Amino acid sequence: MEMTDFQNTAFFVRRPFAIEDLRKPHPHKEEKPFAVVKTIGLSKIDYENFIADLCVGRRFIEENKELCRIDEDGVWQCLLVQRRGRPDGVLVMPDDTDYPKYAAYYPGGED
Repeated sequence: MEMTDFQNTAFFVRRPFAIEDLRKPHPHKEEKPFAVVKTIGLSKIDYENFIADLCVGRRFIEENKELCRIDEDGVWQCLLVQRRGRPDGVLVMPDDTDYPKYAAYYPGGED
């Protein structure tokens, strides 16, 4: 497996409830290529609130959802939501909603 394949793909879960839903084992072939179009840094309490309930509409998603799409090459252009100062986070594809209609865990540290 090439390192670039690992860095640029993630397993997106449809309508996840909490971050635990994003960390389940999955076949590598089900991962989608992605690119981060914007990073959103949250405080510790806001991030923990976000990852505990991914079904709730969020203003930061509403304000940035127009940036997200699947481009002509099939690359998911998504938001990266992180706790400030931490390398990991959640990749968000709102698909015209104000919550993560699709989301993936981002382990970070792959730049």
